[in-house]
Amino acid sequence: MSIESSRNYSNRSARARIPRSLHDLVRRGSSAPEVCVKRPSGIPSAPRRPPLGTPNKARESEKHTEPIALAGMHESSISAGSMEAAASESGMADEQRKRRPASVISTHLASVLGSARLSGTQRRAIARATRERRRYERDEVRRFSRRGRGPRTLVLAAVGSILALAVVAGLAAYSPLMAVRAIEISGTARVDAAAVSASLGGQLGVPLALVDQAAVGRELSAYPLIESYSVRTRPPETLVVSVVERTPIGVLPVDGRYELVDAAGVVIQTAEAAQVGYPLLTTPSGDASGKGFRAAADVLRVLPSSFRGKVTAAKATTGDDVSLTLANGAAVIWGRADQSAVKAVVLEKLIAATTPATVASYDVSSPQDAVVTRR
Repeated sequence: MSIESSRNYSNRSARARIPRSLHDLVRRGSSAPEVCVKRPSGIPSAPRRPPLGTPNKARESEKHTEPIALAGMHESSISAGSMEAAASESGMADEQRKRRPASVISTHLASVLGSARLSGTQRRAIARATRERRRYERDEVRRFSRRGRGPRTLVLAAVGSILALAVVAGLAAYSPLMAVRAIEISGTARVDAAAVSASLGGQLGVPLALVDQAAVGRELSAYPLIESYSVRTRPPETLVVSVVERTPIGVLPVDGRYELVDAAGVVIQTAEAAQVGYPLLTTPSGDASGKGFRAAADVLRVLPSSFRGKVTAAKATTGDDVSLTLANGAAVIWGRADQSAVKAVVLEKLIAATTPATVASYDVSSPQDAVVTRR
């Protein structure tokens, strides 16, 4: 092949440029130029493989095409002027072709360089670009993995902490470390607190979480003065029992004895003489059964504690004729047990507005029209 034809080919190939590095290739986004090197005389040229996607006719026409040596050029380089001309004429300013996927770089590079022999500088540039590409891919994988791993790690840590605390609390609650070693009784006045505490001795040594509520109820049912109770635990070792005692409302004479009863008719205390400070209850049956007792008990229960001590007797034959007797001898006609709270307020005002010694009775059966009868 003549030198002149080689020079002409060199001029035609001025538009093609071998990129000095992989980044140069990606930045330009150019297609693979056709590059040939000088072949020593006497060595036949190997047929060049056409690029993928080339039509069959183009492939057949290129089977007989031989590379043309670039005269006056180094085996692996082209003049800088030719490279600048190719860069200016190729129109690589298109923003859509400035970047190419990293997955096609190696294939693109192989098609660009073809059978060209690379210099050491070019090989190092390609190796450096390849390393940077792989480093970038690793960094991206780490970044996305870290982004998803952060919230997931926090959630797992929180769930693990909660489960650990629950396990520790459960083990501690059911262990001998939090067993009952002290019993505290509160709310007692007539009931012996020491006796109640002693009756609950079976709960000592039992873990607080395993205290038998039914057993506690059975022990407290032996005390009739206890109307209700509540049980709670106070870590690490105390069982607290709060009781509400029954409130006595009057005294029932039964077989020559006097029984102190509450509004439910439960006997709180029995004595030979009537207890001072409580009204004497009179009912048709003589006991805590019947409508008369329930009506009288409802009236006495709503009376203020300061006024209840002034009542010496309460009588009711039915639920509609409740009457009271005051300490000064005056009678109180109460009537039905309904509106007892209003009647109690009206009665207190009437007593405060009159001289009790001059009053025979107070009629509050109709609280809106109360009547005072003088002696």
